[in-house]
Amino acid sequence: MKRKISTTWAGTAALALALAFGAAGQAARAADAPGVAFVYLGNPGDAGWTFAHDQGSKETEAKFGNKIKVTRVENVPESADSERVFRDLASKGNKVIIGTSFGYQDFELKVAKDFPDTVFLHATGFKKAPNFGTYDVRMYQGAYLAGVVAGYVTKTNTLGFVASVPIPEVVRNINAYTLGARSVNPKVHTKVIWINSWFDPGKEKQAAETLIGQGADVLLQNTDSSATLATAEAKKVHAFGWDSDMKKFGPDAHLGSVVGHWGVYYTAAVQAVLDGKWKNDPVWWGIPQKAVNLEDLNAAAIPADGQKKVEAMRSELAGGKWDVFTGPIKDQSGAVKVPAGKTLSDPELQRINWYVEGVEGSLPK
Repeated sequence: MKRKISTTWAGTAALALALAFGAAGQAARAADAPGVAFVYLGNPGDAGWTFAHDQGSKETEAKFGNKIKVTRVENVPESADSERVFRDLASKGNKVIIGTSFGYQDFELKVAKDFPDTVFLHATGFKKAPNFGTYDVRMYQGAYLAGVVAGYVTKTNTLGFVASVPIPEVVRNINAYTLGARSVNPKVHTKVIWINSWFDPGKEKQAAETLIGQGADVLLQNTDSSATLATAEAKKVHAFGWDSDMKKFGPDAHLGSVVGHWGVYYTAAVQAVLDGKWKNDPVWWGIPQKAVNLEDLNAAAIPADGQKKVEAMRSELAGGKWDVFTGPIKDQSGAVKVPAGKTLSDPELQRINWYVEGVEGSLPK
């Protein structure tokens, strides 16, 4: 019996020793693994822009395991302070550094020029260098589908849009939302309030209340908090989530959420770097690549015809043969901006500075 116990103990000890060496080896590999660093404008929280990017980073981390070493830096302002953060991450030897907000572009690019062996990726930007590439997801495709839903649901034919900062990205989404709605309900018009901030729940709430007071009964936003949806819930109108699924902040008001799946790009980009195949060509993925979607539709609030139309248009977009900004499209004055049979190119979409027919007001100067 003693011998049997001793043999068992010896086997257990050997197994433990092997596991210890295995764990040590894995830890060593993780320590030596190429670093992938994410820089966030805010705290991920549980909804919105930074949350969506954080989910993408976690998908990437889960995909590669100890083949990469992930670092996340939160609450980095879009100012010269961000340059210090990017420079520190590069100095520590990270192989890939990812700036997840538009305002980082010039600061990240400046650091990239000093660290030619590091790959720098920048969200929603437009500049380029040998080791600096930009990426985006086509949120406007999801905004169009939200507009289709809104066109079926609205009773007042007045939609509201809480807008953040007047750049082409946001103008595209306002236009796409309106185009989607008017494709099924030509009587629709969209009111817009700009808050000149990406994240300001107080201003977002105030803007949503004003729009509702002006008759808007379906709201969309291009801001980072759930305040618009929560306000719609309190005022008993409808709204959408943006960037991530926000249903829990207003379950009765919620018609669906326009969600960006950034992990689709992050896993592909990291794999390309690891394989030595990364290129600095701009990447702009959408519904065809499953990088964007309108999700968690409220079947109780959306007519059956509306649900079928959304699915039909989603399939059209997924096929890649048609896109939101395919003519004929008129601007506010009634002038044809996109002729029939023509689709705005990516450079044109990235410069768009006009409202489509159906949007009220004028762009801020």
